[in-house]
Amino acid sequence: MRLALAAAALVILPLGAQAQKKSLSGASKGKNGRVKSVTVNNLPGYDDRWLHLGMYVAPNFSRYKIEQSAEAYPRVVNGQNVPGTGVSANSVVSPGGSVGFLADLRIGNYGALNFAPGVSFLTRRIEFKPYGYSQNLQQYPNDPEEIADQEIGTTQVDFPLLFKLKSERRRNSRVYIIGGVKPSFTIGGRKKDGEITLLEAGRSDFAIEYGVGMDLFYPFFKFSPELRFSHGLTNLYVPGNTDVYSRSLQGMKSNTVTLYLNIWSGR
Repeated sequence: MRLALAAAALVILPLGAQAQKKSLSGASKGKNGRVKSVTVNNLPGYDDRWLHLGMYVAPNFSRYKIEQSAEAYPRVVNGQNVPGTGVSANSVVSPGGSVGFLADLRIGNYGALNFAPGVSFLTRRIEFKPYGYSQNLQQYPNDPEEIADQEIGTTQVDFPLLFKLKSERRRNSRVYIIGGVKPSFTIGGRKKDGEITLLEAGRSDFAIEYGVGMDLFYPFFKFSPELRFSHGLTNLYVPGNTDVYSRSLQGMKSNTVTLYLNIWSGR
């Protein structure tokens, strides 16, 4: 998240200054009548259109919000001491990326309904550490000899539907907030090593999303850097597997921070 915020600042600040293009079409004068600065409004009448189209590329940072199961810890069952799985789990943030198309449907002067279908390439990793783990093939034949990190890579299609609330345009820039829902469906999965990576994840997700962005108007297009946060509501944990990794967890929910670089057509 820190990397995404830093990248957003590096992108927005210089481009925001460049968007205020100098021209002789308008002028600001001082007390003595001298021209202090001149600016032009790029893409006049852009906001009067009812539909805007564009595309985006978006680096992201994603992880699972995990919940360990009771079986992961030593416990007492029917008066008997039952050992835990002997491993601890910790979610690790991993980079990824998305590409897709944009459509904004105007709602009044300050609102818009945003639809941004796209494809995301995600890698999520869970770090497992042993603390007394020992292999028991008689009881659990799928348990590995040694504990290793579990890395799940997915290719998914996203169908976010969001509402955008925009501020008043100030020359060639304005800010906005955005929020809504994002259904996602996995179309392909990849594992770091099929023999080592035993953990699996569900193939459909539903998340809430919210964020903030900035519109920068140029003579022939509009550029909108946007920082968005996504919190999955679906438990992606797949029960039924008998390996030590699956037995140690009972909850896996997606959590992603994405920097969208949106480019809108000026026509």
